[in-house]
Amino acid sequence: MAFMVKSMVGGQLKNLTGGLGGEEKGDGEKSPAEAQGMTREEYEEYQKQLVEEKMERDAQFTQRKAERATLRTHFRDKYRLPKNETDDSQIQLAGGDVELPKELAKMIEQDNEEEEEKDSVIGQLTSIPNLDLDSLKDKAQATLEDLKQSAEKCSVM
Repeated sequence: MAFMVKSMVGGQLKNLTGGLGGEEKGDGEKSPAEAQGMTREEYEEYQKQLVEEKMERDAQFTQRKAERATLRTHFRDKYRLPKNETDDSQIQLAGGDVELPKELAKMIEQDNEEEEEKDSVIGQLTSIPNLDLDSLKDKAQATLEDLKQSAEKCSVM
């Protein structure tokens, strides 16, 4: 409210006097350092720190993007999907040699182990519902024993 009154009355008052009075330095005309309550050197140091922090954040962000791109590339290779050029470019922006975080590497290793188990014959058998491997194993051994006994009794051999 005071600002509006000052701008309306002050502008008309300057027009009336012709702007002859001593000109005051308004709040809007302070240098950025004075506005922050710092000296010029402190302000410059502060600006340098801001720039350095921004560069560090950008570098970390680029690294994270490259890690994600590496993970996507891994899954594309695993499932034989087409490659993505943006992922390759993100990996190269980060320096080309990107390692996955330990947690992600563990997850991928566990996935690979699970798939190897599923790919094996026993893994396929365990995925069949209502199948008792112990009874199946006992039956197979009993059949093998019967074959051995019948082979011993065979007169042809």
